[in-house]
Amino acid sequence: MATISSVSALQASVAQAERLVQQDQTRVNQDASRLEQSRTQLTNDKQSLSDTQRESNQAAQPALQAARPVNLNSAIEQPSPAEQAAATPTLLKPQVNTQGETIGKLINVVA
Repeated sequence: MATISSVSALQASVAQAERLVQQDQTRVNQDASRLEQSRTQLTNDKQSLSDTQRESNQAAQPALQAARPVNLNSAIEQPSPAEQAAATPTLLKPQVNTQGETIGKLINVVA
């Protein structure tokens, strides 16, 4: 037969177990809340990373287009009009040295 002391001990054990269950349930709820906050932050961070990568790629596109190599074959086969004009020989004016003599005259004298 159960005595009063054993019933009191059982009631105390049940009360303590209920407190532990409540504490654990509170922890579970707090952990679930933190997990949801972490998931929300992760979603925001992923979106921010995606935006930053897209902006970086857009900023790098003009630099990549400017850095494209020139096709040398087409440049050699079809020079621009400015390059054609620069390649056309023109009559060179005589150059004057510091004493006022043309370089051609100086060469003739020295030779």
